[in-house]
Amino acid sequence: MMADVPQKADPPVKPAYSRILLKLSGEALMGDDAFGINRAMLDKIVAEVKGVVDLGVQVGVVIGGGNIFRGVSQGAAGMDRANADYMGMLATVINAIALGDAMNRSGGLVARVQSALTIEPVVEPYIRGKAIRYLEEGKVVIFAAGTGNPFFTTDTAAALRGREVEAQIVLKATKVDGVYTADPHKDKAATRYHRITFDEAFVKNLKVMDATALALCRDQKLPINVFSIFKSGALKRVVMGEDEGTLVHN
Repeated sequence: MMADVPQKADPPVKPAYSRILLKLSGEALMGDDAFGINRAMLDKIVAEVKGVVDLGVQVGVVIGGGNIFRGVSQGAAGMDRANADYMGMLATVINAIALGDAMNRSGGLVARVQSALTIEPVVEPYIRGKAIRYLEEGKVVIFAAGTGNPFFTTDTAAALRGREVEAQIVLKATKVDGVYTADPHKDKAATRYHRITFDEAFVKNLKVMDATALALCRDQKLPINVFSIFKSGALKRVVMGEDEGTLVHN
């Protein structure tokens, strides 16, 4: 009688990316609320990020402030544009502190917040070398206050920080599961692009990111994946290289 031949285990599947820059809109933190930070949504995002950190992926996060600034935007109407932008940057600092606190209290993540605006009693200033070291140590680095300059969006901040920390891809988390031929909420015939080039995105005027961020990613050969943060496990599927969302590439 022949002995059973032991079966070889399949080799573990490695993530497609080892270092990512996750762009979160402030609106993502609202969940179904009208404004502010929804605790359940915050915990969901933390769990999604932990799922990829557990794979050994290094994660940087750029976060917006629309969930807070929306609440004061009417009061900001007619303000000097630079002052209004600085208000928006401060809103991102609030979100970054909240997200970092949730990560540090989760028991499975260590987060550090760095701000492009100097607010040292509250958060660290942005220092590129320190941010990279934190990433190499397995910490999540949350970048607040955009680029630190008015007239630039957090999309541009994500492209800039992604390039500075040598991320392999920018992942833009939205409420929609990719880039579509038309607004899927208005046009039932709209279809999702699985892959598209930067040049096609420009020619077709697709709302991937603002034009400055899109051009920066194209010129630096930094791909973008647009996906829905509301789909459970979507972030992990993107990191594993699965067909999730829309990949924008050179």
